[in-house]
Amino acid sequence: MRGRHRAIEKHKRYGVVEEGLERLGYSQELRRNRSLLTLLFQSLAIAAIPYGEGSPLLSAIYGGGPLSIFVGWIVVCLLDECVALSLAELASRYPTSAGPYYWSFQVSSPASKTVLSFINGWIWLIGNWTITLSVNFGFASLLSATISMYHPDWSANDWQLLLIFYAVCLGSLLICALGNRYLPQVDIVCAAWTAVTILVILIALSVKADAGRHSAAWALGHYDKSLSGWGNFTFFIGLLPAAYTFSAIGMISAMAEECTNPAIKVPQAISLCVPVGGTAGLFFILPICFTLPALEDILSAPAGQALPYIFHVVMGSPGGGLALVFLVLVITLFCSISITNAASRATWAFARDDAIPLAHVWARVDDRLGVPVWSLVLLTLVQMLLGLINLGSTSAFTAFVSVGVIALALAYAIPIFLSLLHGRREVSLARWNCGPVWGPIVNIVALVWIAFELVLFSMPTALPVTEVSMNYAAVVLVGFMAIGAIWYAIHARKSYKGPPESDGL
Repeated sequence: MRGRHRAIEKHKRYGVVEEGLERLGYSQELRRNRSLLTLLFQSLAIAAIPYGEGSPLLSAIYGGGPLSIFVGWIVVCLLDECVALSLAELASRYPTSAGPYYWSFQVSSPASKTVLSFINGWIWLIGNWTITLSVNFGFASLLSATISMYHPDWSANDWQLLLIFYAVCLGSLLICALGNRYLPQVDIVCAAWTAVTILVILIALSVKADAGRHSAAWALGHYDKSLSGWGNFTFFIGLLPAAYTFSAIGMISAMAEECTNPAIKVPQAISLCVPVGGTAGLFFILPICFTLPALEDILSAPAGQALPYIFHVVMGSPGGGLALVFLVLVITLFCSISITNAASRATWAFARDDAIPLAHVWARVDDRLGVPVWSLVLLTLVQMLLGLINLGSTSAFTAFVSVGVIALALAYAIPIFLSLLHGRREVSLARWNCGPVWGPIVNIVALVWIAFELVLFSMPTALPVTEVSMNYAAVVLVGFMAIGAIWYAIHARKSYKGPPESDGL
């Protein structure tokens, strides 16, 4: 029987009726084994500062270099905190793994809530799948680039890169399925490892600086707008790495049914992620800005991965660069595990409301492991199938990476806009909210920033546009939505009634 139809008197495998999940229309199926600290650490593991900023760092080089890296980081943190605060209010009012599509259903007008929640649910699902894909494929690419740094005569071909990617996906699947009880501790280890990594990189780059040291004026303000071809718009291209880093801040909402007192702890974790991660990120990007090699040379980095090249040149040897990249690779592994875990919960939640094909399969929770194993399997299969695209077109695959950010941003924007449109009636009742004065301001800033992000992540990084550099993200998103529309027309319009009605917490 699907989750939305489970009566509260049904046997509650893990108890915890006092958490109020029954008031949101669901019964308890997952173990509540997470605290505020482990939720925050999981959100930081998903952001994975050295990887999130470092993997797409080439975009910041095209975006003008140090000014875009440093100032862009601060600007994006301020704007994304508005998004985080807006999501935190909704997560406090409706703390369920269903997340944004559930929020959309509850704050919409009765006439449109079912259709709107279905649309937002598919966008949310697409975002979860493709952002997880971007992390896992980025991990494979970073690993390939690192090997090339140490063995310049070797470069992974498309098939080898695909096999590395498959290994990453399957490894994450096994860890998340078999080790769920230990994952909160893994997130704690990830937080400690990230802190040590940032400190080591700060010291190592500052001490070695084999490419030379720059003045504070150059490191914090140098701006070369000749690299991207976008002229005065170049600076905004440089915002892409920072925006990518914090694009998944709302995914932690999918863990709401695995922590106690989620109406307080989930919004706290969401709202703290950006300030904590943003502060830590400054200690990562500043030594890079002060020791950058020539910007033109970075653009030709192997596999389009700027970070291994920068580490190699600044440290003055492949071994020194490899040591630093190894630290980042471990963070990326943690990120892969944490984001896979969150995305599987989002998939499971949407399936239990009968919104995707074979929903009864993906909505099963394994009694012994206490996790939705089949949702993990579906998430992994989708990634592996999409990974095949890279064999035919790297630009098409890049579109899948970009669409993750766009889809997540859209999924955030819909419930924030609906809540604002209806006078913030529901979030004003949340146990954690921004209040009647700051709340609307934060919501408006968040929506304006998201609107700009949608444009930014749909643009090619550099001009002139070629078949390789063209950004097909918008096309890919429309294609995914077309699949959802077909499913709705064939089946879901008859079976999908939306998530359960709720009076919130």
